[in-house]
Amino acid sequence: MTPNGIERTILINASRERVWSVLSEPAFLGRWFGNGEPVKLDLRPGGLLVFDHGIHGVIPARIQTVEPPRTLSWRWSQGAPGEEPDDSNATLVEFTLTADDSTGGTRLTMVESGFARLGLPAAEATDRHRANSQNWPGKLDELRAACAQTTP
Repeated sequence: MTPNGIERTILINASRERVWSVLSEPAFLGRWFGNGEPVKLDLRPGGLLVFDHGIHGVIPARIQTVEPPRTLSWRWSQGAPGEEPDDSNATLVEFTLTADDSTGGTRLTMVESGFARLGLPAAEATDRHRANSQNWPGKLDELRAACAQTTP
């Protein structure tokens, strides 16, 4: 059986506004999940977000939720490069930012869900879940480091 979701929570020593500004910045997103060039980003529900992964191809995503500085989500294709995301080929990535009163920073929770309903063979969907599970901790560490910098 394919696991459906991944959830990770981290503390970031920065305000929610700072975390939001980094998380929604085309230049950061291009370094974070791309070839280093700023992503194409239409930051509104239904807007397009395009990651260029170099040798892995272009990965389009559709923005689902934009609620600064609390929630950002997108649905990105797990199918062939360039394939438009939909309910049968994409997972939903949700970032929730809450103020952490004990540290004065931000608690960020990332949930990626939808692996179990991908239109892929079960073994391939499970492999994608495993790969994404292994990659998120490092990606969230990169986000934390970017938020700690004094200049974006």
